[in-house]
Amino acid sequence: MKRLFSMAALVALATGGAASQATAATATAALDANSAYVWRGLTFNNGFVLQPSMDVSHNGFAFNVWGNYDVDDYDGALDDNKFSEVDLTGSYAFKLGKVDASVGIIHYLFPEAADDADSSTTEVFAGLSYDLGAGFAISTKMYYDFGAVDDFYVTAGLGYTYSINDKTTLGLSGLISYAGEDFTDYYAGGTDSGFFNYQLTASMKYMVTDAFGVGANINYTDSMDDDALPDEAVDTTVFGGINLTFTF
Repeated sequence: MKRLFSMAALVALATGGAASQATAATATAALDANSAYVWRGLTFNNGFVLQPSMDVSHNGFAFNVWGNYDVDDYDGALDDNKFSEVDLTGSYAFKLGKVDASVGIIHYLFPEAADDADSSTTEVFAGLSYDLGAGFAISTKMYYDFGAVDDFYVTAGLGYTYSINDKTTLGLSGLISYAGEDFTDYYAGGTDSGFFNYQLTASMKYMVTDAFGVGANINYTDSMDDDALPDEAVDTTVFGGINLTFTF
């Protein structure tokens, strides 16, 4: 998920040292503890996982490091108590009139991959979102994997955010996705392009202090087309967890 782009982001962050306090870089450390690791409807681990991350952003540029640590071994299919994935993401967010836009690149690393499997892959992405008002927003994002497979995965989503009070926020969202034939074949064993998965999410976040937040979420996901995402690739449809964040 990213090399050259992340270097550009790091340079931008480094040169921001002389900037005023108002434009200083923001860093957020997070830890998710989830009941499963599900990615785009695909079950990567149906057991307990820890997912730490660090995000640094400045003037629209952002660099993120994220990892998946398998506490459970997925019925012996994985090595437990090891990182099975580390993602490196560089991105840039900007405005197109009233539309929020972003572009970026993601480099996925799989340190525990078998000798006959790909140990990494890379995607570029572009996204658009628009605030409809009254807490509602629509969004779309397209990813193109040019590492392990030359093909795309695209999502369309609707989200709702409601501030219960000045410390507590409720979020509800849903998305659908569509994937190309090579993507479905490589990642899911699919036989055709088509609508891939859908996901519904409910979340809540409470800010204990201005910097420290605690959240929880629950998700439901499933296949939209068995030719694109076969049922056997979806071991887990309901999953959730808690999230801790600290911004400094």
